[in-house]
Amino acid sequence: MNEQFGLFNYWVVITLMMTGFYILIARQNLVKKLIGLNIFQTSVFLLFITMGKVRGGTAPILDKSIEIYSNPLPHVLILTAIVVGLATTALGLAIVVRIDHVYETIEEEEIHDLERGIKR
Repeated sequence: MNEQFGLFNYWVVITLMMTGFYILIARQNLVKKLIGLNIFQTSVFLLFITMGKVRGGTAPILDKSIEIYSNPLPHVLILTAIVVGLATTALGLAIVVRIDHVYETIEEEEIHDLERGIKR
């Protein structure tokens, strides 16, 4: 049973990554594109956390009875990336609100048409 779920985390990462990438490419709505970018980013977080786990490892506290340590660096990097991702998402949403005020739409094709002077 353990071998069956051994690569489960990686399958979740691949599924989330491809879902986020598909949303980013296929959707024309700018908010949906930001959601797809966040899903993609979450898959990268899960990948780093999965790679940072060592089976049987403990926190890197020096003790003579502990032989295997887990590396805390991937987890620290992910905490920083979560904060940066949150700030990026907030900035992206603020830009989308500004685009909506100027163009009165958040659909990418309609914005391109307005830029080219084509009215719908």
